[in-house]
Amino acid sequence: MKYLLKNPAILILLLLPFSALSQNNGRISGYVLDKSTQQRLPFATVSLTGINKSVATDSAGNFRITDLPLNVYTLEVSLVGFKKQSFYNIGITSGNEQNIAVELEPDAQQLQGVTIKTNKRTARAATLETPLSVQRLTSEEIKSNPGGNFDISKVIQTLPGVGGGAQGGSFRNDIIIRGGAPNENVFYLDGIEIPVINHFQTQGSSGGPQGILNVSFIEDVKLSSSAFDARYDNAMSSVFQFKQKNGNPNKLQGNIRLSATELAATFEGPLSKNKKTTFLASARRSYLELLFSALDLPIRPNYWDFQTKLTHQLNKKTTLSFLAIAAIDEFSFAKIKDATPEKLYILNSNPIINQWTYTGGLSLKKLIRDGFINLALSRNSFDNHIDRYEDNELKLPSQQTLAYQSRETENKFRLDVNLNKKGWKIAYGAVIQLAEYDNNTFNVLRKELRDINNNIIQPAVTVNFSSPLKNFWRYGAFAQISKRFSDNRMGISAGIRSDMNSFTTDGNNGLQTLSPRIALSYVLADQWTLNASVGRYYKIPPYTILGFADQNKVLINRNCKYLQSDHYAAGIEYLPNDGLRFTVEGFYKDYANVPVSVRDGISLSNLGSDFNVLGNEAITTNGKGRTYGVEFFAQKKLTKHFFGILSYTFYRSQYSGNNKQLIASSWDNQHLLSLTGGYKFKRNWELGLKFRYQGGAPFTPYDETASRLNYLTLGQGVPDYSRLNASRLGSFNASDIRIDKKWNLRKVTIDLFLDVTNFYAAKSPAQDSYTFKRNASNTGFMTTDGQPIRADGTNAIPDFIKNNDAQVTPTIGFIIEF
Repeated sequence: MKYLLKNPAILILLLLPFSALSQNNGRISGYVLDKSTQQRLPFATVSLTGINKSVATDSAGNFRITDLPLNVYTLEVSLVGFKKQSFYNIGITSGNEQNIAVELEPDAQQLQGVTIKTNKRTARAATLETPLSVQRLTSEEIKSNPGGNFDISKVIQTLPGVGGGAQGGSFRNDIIIRGGAPNENVFYLDGIEIPVINHFQTQGSSGGPQGILNVSFIEDVKLSSSAFDARYDNAMSSVFQFKQKNGNPNKLQGNIRLSATELAATFEGPLSKNKKTTFLASARRSYLELLFSALDLPIRPNYWDFQTKLTHQLNKKTTLSFLAIAAIDEFSFAKIKDATPEKLYILNSNPIINQWTYTGGLSLKKLIRDGFINLALSRNSFDNHIDRYEDNELKLPSQQTLAYQSRETENKFRLDVNLNKKGWKIAYGAVIQLAEYDNNTFNVLRKELRDINNNIIQPAVTVNFSSPLKNFWRYGAFAQISKRFSDNRMGISAGIRSDMNSFTTDGNNGLQTLSPRIALSYVLADQWTLNASVGRYYKIPPYTILGFADQNKVLINRNCKYLQSDHYAAGIEYLPNDGLRFTVEGFYKDYANVPVSVRDGISLSNLGSDFNVLGNEAITTNGKGRTYGVEFFAQKKLTKHFFGILSYTFYRSQYSGNNKQLIASSWDNQHLLSLTGGYKFKRNWELGLKFRYQGGAPFTPYDETASRLNYLTLGQGVPDYSRLNASRLGSFNASDIRIDKKWNLRKVTIDLFLDVTNFYAAKSPAQDSYTFKRNASNTGFMTTDGQPIRADGTNAIPDFIKNNDAQVTPTIGFIIEF
C-alpha cells in the first residue's frame, strides 16, 4: 500500500479494468429558491440538455436526478412566472454527487421585443444593484484554471482590471484591482467577512503566497470592482463574495487531493435522517519544507488550514449556518549545505514568521413577508509573530533586529433586512463590532555606527513600544433601494452608508464618512445594455496604523482619517446569448486622506507586497491618489466542449506623498492582458491554456550610501525614497498549461492532472538585490583592503544579485472523489 501511495499512476492503472462498470450511475441534486424572497419553489422543471431527463421540484423545492450517463451537461431550470436559468459545465461523475442551489428571478415583462435577462451561471454577472464592474466564476472554472493550482486568488487574475503585482502574481497573491493598493479589497464568505484569505499574509495588507479557501466548498465567486452594494463596509477597490455550497443531504462523500506541494481532504454529507442538517469539512497540509530541503534552499515554509460549514433547517422559514476557517503558518530557516550568494541572501533578507488565524461565525436566515432577514455573529483573529536577526541561522539575541508580536481580533454582529415590494427592492441594516488589538514591537531601523576614530557616523534609529490600544468599537449602517422603470428598460439603484468608531479623533462624526452611491442601467436594444455608476467609499486605516505608539505609549495616529475614494464608471454590455458576454468599461477613482509615512514621506499605498508589516509607523492622512483606465472583457461559457476568457485593461495608478505630487505608484503596470481557454475532449481528457501579460512595474532604486552602511544589519538594500518609483522593470509574460484525465469507476472518480506554470520559461522581471560580494568559498565577504569587513561596510564591495530567472512550476497530482 505504501508503494502504491508513492506511485499513484500505478494505482490508477490497477483500477482501470473496473471503469466499465460505471457508465450510468451519475447523480445531481439541489433545490430551487425565489431569489427575491428566498422562498423554496415547488414544481419547477429541472432538465439536462442532451438527454431525456427531467424532474419537478417537490413541495420543499428539492430535486434529484439519478442514473445519469457520465458526461458534462447544461442544467436548465424553469418555472412559470420566473426566468429560466441555465447552468453550464456541470460535470457528472461517479465519485461525487453535484448539489446545486438555484435562485430564480421573477420574469421580466417583454415589451417592444426586448427581454431583460439575468442568469447566475451564464455569462451574465450583473445585478440591479451592481450593473457593471462585476464578474463571476464558478467552482468548475476555478478548479480547471491553468496555473491556478486550486487557488482562487490566482484564478481571478484572469479577470479585467486585476493585476498580481510586480512579478505578475507568480509568487504572491497581491490582488491589485484597477491600480488600487492590495489592502483595498474586502472578502465575504456567505455574508461573513474573512479578513485573512492567504497564508503568510502581510499584516496591514492582504497578499500572501498561497490562498486559504478550499475550492471544494465554493459554489461561485462574485467580484465587484465598483458600484458596491451599500451593505459592504471598507470596500475601496473590490468586494469578493464567496458563496459556499451546502453539504450533500443525500450521502456521505468527499475527495482527497495530492499534489507536489500539499495533501488535502474534504468530506460532506447529512448529519440527520431527515436531511435538514448537513456538513462540509476539510483539512490541508503542505510539505513545501520537504521540497525546499531537497533543493537545499534555506527557507522552510509550512502551513495547515481547516474549513467547515454546518447547515441546519430549523423550519421552513428559518435556516441556521455555522462556518469556520483557520490556518497555521510557519516560515523558518535551515542550515545550507552548499552555500551560494543567492541562498545566503535569502537566509538573511527574510524574516522568521509564525502566524495563525481563524474566523468563525453563526448566520441565521429568517424568511418574512416579501423578503428575508439575515443575522450574523462572528469572531476573527489574526496572530502574527515575526523575528529577524543579522544572521537568521545563528539567531544570536544580541543581533536581533526585529521582534514583532501582534494580534488583531474582531467580534461582529451584522443585521440586514431585504424586501421586495411591488417591484421595489429595499435593503437596510447595521453592523457593530468590538475590535481588539495588541502589539509589541522592537525594530532596529538603523544601527549606531562609528568610524575608526569612534565618531558616530550614523545614530541608532529603533522603534520600541507596546501599544496601549486594547479595544474600541466600530459601527455602521446602510440602506439601499432599487427598481426598474420605463417598461423595465431602466434600472436604478441608490444606496447610502456611514461608518464610525470610538477611537479616532473624529470617529463618531458619521457625516464625515457618509458614502452615497447610485447605479444606472438602460437596455438600448435586445442584448445591449448601457451601465453607469457613481459612488463615494470609505475605509478605516489598518489596525497597525491605529495602534502605533511612541516609546512613551502615546497613540500618535489617533487623528488619522478614513481613506476616501470617489468612483466613476460607465460601460456597455453585449450578450449575444446566455453563454457569451462582451463588456467595455471606463473608470476613474479619485483618492483622498491617503496615509503617508512621516519617516519616509511616501504614500503607504505603494507598499504591502512583502513579508513585513504595513503601517506600523507614524503617518499623516494628507495624501492624494488617482487611478483611471479602460477595460475590455469577453467570456464564453462552456458550450460545445470549449470555454474562453479574454480580458485587457489599460490603466494608470498614481499617488502623492508629502510633496503633494502625483507620481506612478508601485502598481502602475499600465497594461494587463489575459487569455484563457479550455477544451473538453472525448474519454474525459481536458486541456486548458492561459497567457498573461503585464506591463513593467515601477520600482525604487537603492540608496547606495545607506545600503552600504546598513546591509550587515538589515540583510538587504535601503530604498532611496527621494527617487520613489523612478525606474521601471521590463514587462512580464507567462503561459500556463493544465491537462486532466478522469476515470470513472463504480463509485469513485480519479482525476490525474498536470499543471505547469510558465511552461515556456519566460523570465520574471524583478529588482536586483543589493548585497556585498562574497569570497570564493562563500564563507565571508571580500573587502577592498583584504581586512575583515567593517560594521559600516566601508571596505565592502557592493554587488547585485539578478532576480529575473524563469520560474517554471510543474505540479502533478491526483484527486480521488468517493
